[in-house]
Amino acid sequence: MKIITEIKKIGKGERYYLYLDDEFFGIYEAEILARYCLKTGQSYDEEFFDNLKTENGNYACFNRGLAVLEKSMKTEKMLKDYLYSKGYTKECVDYGVKKIKEYGYINDESFCENYISSYLNSKSKRKMKYDLLSKGVNENIINAALEKLIDDDAERENCLKIAQKYMKNREFDIKTKQKFYNHLAGKGFSFDDIAHAWEQLEK
Repeated sequence: MKIITEIKKIGKGERYYLYLDDEFFGIYEAEILARYCLKTGQSYDEEFFDNLKTENGNYACFNRGLAVLEKSMKTEKMLKDYLYSKGYTKECVDYGVKKIKEYGYINDESFCENYISSYLNSKSKRKMKYDLLSKGVNENIINAALEKLIDDDAERENCLKIAQKYMKNREFDIKTKQKFYNHLAGKGFSFDDIAHAWEQLEK
């Protein structure tokens, strides 16, 4: 059996230091402590405290995930990476992300479409696809969203708009043309769309 010898609040938040037999046992959420009406002087076996630690980790991870999603949308992979970076175990992360998905706070399809809409006028389809893949979005989801939101004409028009910004106050010479092609190719546009943009601007 282990005895709770101290429960000490941390600052003005909702977390507490928990001590068992005068030894630090961890940081616990107020919700978890209240759920079991834990107080100093109470004693429980090791199994109880092992389960308490697991439940607390799951609860804390879930809340941490919700808090970061309030600030910005994330894919499932991005959220998992964030939670791992905060030191949560795989078991806690799996639990927290699963619960968050059940509540509908993570949706890779919605994230994908919002991302494409946000960068529609500043990135090519290829660049957006690369970015979304690196964020953990399934390729089939990306392809469906790109097909839905950007057709070939829109891609060519987007290339032209970015080209116009790049060529502002620049001369139409051979050296600039080479830099122009490299700049737009670096953004993922096709050779045909870049050539079309140069031709339109040169006129």
